[in-house]
This record gives sequence, structure tokens and C-alpha cells, in this order.
Amino acid sequence: MAGAVDLNDLDMWARGIPHEEFARLRREAPVAWLDEAQPNSGFWSVHRYADIMAASRDVATFSSARGVSFEEPTDEDMTARRTIIDTDPPVHTKLRKIVSGSFSQRAVAVYQHFVEGLTEHVLDAALDAGLADGEFDFVDAVAKEVPIRVLARVMGLPEARLDQFIDLGDRLIANTDPEVTDVVWGRDDTDAYRRYPFRSPYGKQLWDLGREIVAGRLRAPGDDLLSTLLRAEVDGDRLSEVDLDNFFSILVVAGNETTRIAIAQGILAFCEHPDQWERLRAEPALLGAATDEVLRWTCPTHFMRRTAAADAEFGGAPIRAGDKVVLWYVSGNRDEAEFADPDAFDIGRSPNQHLSFGRGGPHLCLGAHLARLEVRVVLGALARRVARFELAGPPRRIRSNFTNGLRELPVRVHLAPPLPGGGT
Repeated sequence: MAGAVDLNDLDMWARGIPHEEFARLRREAPVAWLDEAQPNSGFWSVHRYADIMAASRDVATFSSARGVSFEEPTDEDMTARRTIIDTDPPVHTKLRKIVSGSFSQRAVAVYQHFVEGLTEHVLDAALDAGLADGEFDFVDAVAKEVPIRVLARVMGLPEARLDQFIDLGDRLIANTDPEVTDVVWGRDDTDAYRRYPFRSPYGKQLWDLGREIVAGRLRAPGDDLLSTLLRAEVDGDRLSEVDLDNFFSILVVAGNETTRIAIAQGILAFCEHPDQWERLRAEPALLGAATDEVLRWTCPTHFMRRTAAADAEFGGAPIRAGDKVVLWYVSGNRDEAEFADPDAFDIGRSPNQHLSFGRGGPHLCLGAHLARLEVRVVLGALARRVARFELAGPPRRIRSNFTNGLRELPVRVHLAPPLPGGGT
């Protein structure tokens, strides 16, 4: 496509999301062919909300079985590291059934008091540490602390190893950023790691850590999600060691990183739109709507890739079997045909059927209810305690077009006066 932006220019994404370019693509080329550097073969880029929804629902035509990133793995690579997000029904349906009960709305509600107490503890530490000058790194002090500790409670992860999980998750999800990982996909020769998660040596380290924890759970099973996986059967067979490796890695990475991104980017949005923070503090009933607007606005995962299983005419484009098809949730979340005034951050927005959890098909995020709970609790606790946020320095973005991650978010907080009776 003539004049198209290079959506694989990761340095561009490190500077900011190309929202203006996505708006142009929605107008001029809703489904566009974009070339890639060798050895990749190019891809169809899908930009409109309605088309993203249609492709997500049509799993017979748009398959997840070849992976969800720009990478073009071999059959052997996929066999070695296939996760639940790299499968299609009916296999996907069977795998999802194993863990879906642990992430249902009813199951997640059980954790509300835990999340609330954890959040208050994390905020006590962060705000007390920043009292001298009111400044701290929100990512390090708050956004990374809550999701991993919630995930540890759900999965049964040992508290003493949480820093390792955070570090490995960072290196995997930001595998294109040389400031986060020393083995960079697209820059270095990663062929030796092609059968590990994210084509990274840190994928093997996460597998090894998971196997150590699984061995302990086999000796002493409990009522956590890991124990559920170890008891699970698919068509009468227990999950293999490779299945457990991949289940473990995707749950740890997806269950931690995306929620962390939403929380951090949400506070950045409120720093940039202080009127909306004042509105939230004045109208606590908007907390639910504000949570969904934060998720729409931040869009923690920018895209998911599918692969055409058959020739198809789609959005006016002649898609051929084997072509990569990239669904840009970040573009769909700003689609003018779906959202009124989509470039406005509006915490009262309703309806708000955003795509940030992969709406529109069987791959709707398993952890959607848990992520929404965590974001809502953190925002609510902060709204009671912080009168306003300001940036204390420039945010530092992850060099990635896959996630909307922040490495640092320096903030200055102005605490709200305590409520009568000594409450907060």
C-alpha cells in the first residue's frame, strides 16, 4: 500500500502509538496489505472495529494455530510451544474449559477482599515512600506489585519467587526492547530459542521455574489453579509436561503483564486528563465505567495475528490461504464508527464495547473479570487517597508494537485530606 506507515517500526512505537496513521488507514484502507522485511512475508492489516469482530468470530477462516505474533514459526516450533491462545476449537474449547472456572465472574468475586487489602498495603508503601517530595515511579511502586501478587494467590505461586516471575515476564513480553532483554527478537539470531516461549532463552527459564513449582505441587496439591491443571484431563488424558510448561508460561505472562499495563497507562491517562480524575473523585459511581474507559484507552495488547485457513474475500481484500492477518485492537478501540468522539478520554462513556480483551470470539481473554476487578480496585483506592496526579518526568515506553507497556512512569502525587475520624 503506497504511503503506508511501517507498523513494524518499533522505534516509532517506542515514541508513541500511531493513532493518526490508524485513523487514516481506517478511512482509506480498512484491510491493507503491508510488506515486511525478510524472512517474513508480509501481512493483511485489519483496522476497523467491525472487521476485527468479524474475523475474531470466524475461526474456521481465521485460525490461531500458526501463532499470534508476526513470527512465522515452523510446525515443529508450534508443536513445542503451543499455548491455549495458539489453538482453535474444538481443542481450544477443551483447554479453556480446564481453567475457565477459576476465572469466572463468580470465582473472581471471591478475591475482591484480598485485592482490596493488597492494594491498600501497596499504596501505603508507595505513598509513604513518596511523602518527602511526593514523587515515585508508579510502575515500580504500584502497577507491578498488585497483579503479580493477585496472580500468585490464584495460581499458588511462592511469594519468594515473585521477583523472578516479574523479571522473566518483562524479558519475554518486551522481547523486542534491548533495554529490557539482552536477546532481542528481530535483531539477534534467536534460532536456538525458537521452540521456547517468545523465541527467547528466558522462555526456557520460565519453563524450568514452572517445573520446579509443579514438582512441589505434585507432592502437596491444593485448591489453587496449578493443582487444577495437574488434575485436569483432555479426552481422558492428563496434560503432558509440554502442555503444563506452556499453560504455566502463558498464565504467568498474560495474567500479570496486561493488567500491569492497564493500571500504569490508566494513571498516565489521568495525569494527562486531570479533569477526568476530578470527575472520578466527585462521582464514585462512575468507577465501573471508568475502568472500561481505561481499558479501551490503554489497550494493553495492541494486536493479535490470525492466519487464513482458506481463500477469502474480506473487507474488499483478496486474502489467500496461509496469509497472515493482523487484527489491530488498538485501532478498533478508536474506530469512529463504533465510538462517539473516540479520541476523547471519557470515564462516563457508555456503551463501551472495547476490544481490549479480544471481544468477538472464543479467544476472549480468560482473565477479563480478574483484570477488570484489579483495575477497578486500584482506581477506587487511589481516588480516595490522591487529590491529583502530575507527571514528574517523561514516561518511558516499551519498544514494542505488541504491548502498550511502560518501563517507567514518574509521578508526583498530591494526597487528599483524610476523612473525618481518621479514615482515608
